[in-house]
Amino acid sequence: MSVNYRSLEEQLSSDLGLTRRPIAIAFRDAPPPGVSKFTGTAPSGCSFWRLASEGRTFFTVPSDHYNCAIGSYTHNIPLPAERAHELEDTLSFMASIGYVRMEEVPGIPVLPKTPGAVIYAPLADTPVDPDVVMFSGPAARIMLLQEAAIAAGLTSSVNTFGRPTCMALPASLATGIVMSTGCVGNRVYTGVEEGELYAAVPGKDVVKLAKSGATVRSANATLEEYHTARRQQLMMEPA
Repeated sequence: MSVNYRSLEEQLSSDLGLTRRPIAIAFRDAPPPGVSKFTGTAPSGCSFWRLASEGRTFFTVPSDHYNCAIGSYTHNIPLPAERAHELEDTLSFMASIGYVRMEEVPGIPVLPKTPGAVIYAPLADTPVDPDVVMFSGPAARIMLLQEAAIAAGLTSSVNTFGRPTCMALPASLATGIVMSTGCVGNRVYTGVEEGELYAAVPGKDVVKLAKSGATVRSANATLEEYHTARRQQLMMEPA
């Protein structure tokens, strides 16, 4: 790795005022040496995001993702034969309560191939170059990130995503930076707050993103003063 990811996380966190640590996610055919395997069970793939944001570095294998049929689908991880029905069962349940329409499913982004291992870490501690860096935080913080991306020429033509949140990973790999409003399952499993959003950034773009952060932060601070003064001036009661 030629990038100093520790300095990069510190810079991004300072410039964008991040309230959560950005996490590095890498999809590999095999786990890298020296990285511990996840042990135990998790209810969803996005549960691993929470663990990484809290400071853990580890890798998972396909079977660690089986408990979330939707997440397995977006990660191109086939469920074992005895559990293959769980995807249809889950989708049917979601359709029955009006949460999703079955015709939407083919349009959900999916990883191009099944990963042999998925590596998760705080950005500063990533043991490999990440494929995607996932940011989460209050809407105003993600606004700054998006503006920094625009300033760096890293805009994406893809609309903001909703459910499932995990489809932002393959979407980002395919199209560039994407925003996500999250989904209720993700919010339950990760503990993100109601007012928080996500941004998925291709790993290859985080250095360019960081170069624009300070300028965007300074510009927003200046504009906040400008708009505050203008509001006070224009809302003054007539004498």
